Amino acid sequence: MSDTFSETDHETPDGRRLHAYDTGAGDDPARLTVFWHHGTPNIGSPPAPLLPASRRLGIRWISYDRPGYGGSTPLPGRSVGSAADDVRVVADALGVGRFAVMGHSGGGPHALACAALLPERVLGAVCVAGLAPYDAEGLDWFAGMHASGRASLTAAAAGRAAKERHEAQAVYDPEMFTAADHAALAGDWSWFEEVVPPALAGGPGALIDDDLAYVRPWGADPGAVTCPLLLLHGGQDRIAPSAHARWLAGRIPGAALWLRPDDGHLSVLDGAVTALEWLADHVAR
Repeated sequence: MSDTFSETDHETPDGRRLHAYDTGAGDDPARLTVFWHHGTPNIGSPPAPLLPASRRLGIRWISYDRPGYGGSTPLPGRSVGSAADDVRVVADALGVGRFAVMGHSGGGPHALACAALLPERVLGAVCVAGLAPYDAEGLDWFAGMHASGRASLTAAAAGRAAKERHEAQAVYDPEMFTAADHAALAGDWSWFEEVVPPALAGGPGALIDDDLAYVRPWGADPGAVTCPLLLLHGGQDRIAPSAHARWLAGRIPGAALWLRPDDGHLSVLDGAVTALEWLADHVAR
């Protein structure tokens, strides 16, 4: 294993390219492989702030750019659940049979979908600051979202044309993040400055595909997740309000819910090392 990673391209059965990342180079065998699912908009590089702890825990990271991001071919109309097929392609190409999954923000639903759709391969899952399905019964899905995030996802719910119009005039709103989030961005999680700009370099197409997928049927039922699952969420999250994690915890049997009351959407990642320790412990049982 290594604190660096290799990059490779792999072809899907329908002829698309998936650009993948792997920290598995080195002489030390991994005790656990974790498949990272990146947020919106990011590329798929493994989470650098977690690599030192990962080496201590014997964790190998693999990941990929979701379709349309970085080096991966776009797939308009993709669903959250379609990630499971892409993960299978990457894992097979890298010789990984069973693995855990971890996703942050927009990666959270994709991690849950893989756990639900690949039960024979996914050993455990961590969903950090993730959304619940748009059709979640009994959840006021937009309640607690900052105005800019609400506007963005409301546009997505109105369809591709409305979302494209929204993105044509959208501007970054720092108020979507809490003071704790901004402190995280000024510290270890300044890493996001390495993965967000490349994700937008080719335009907003992949971001649009992501947001459309969040507000359409996922093609995967999170209630079908049977592996050990940890939901890690900030109580002050303005992008994916903590009610989403509470809803998921109430519908997924056995799910553990860790609410960090003072954290927002990004600062909650300060608890990610502890979450990795939880994952390694529960998968080893």
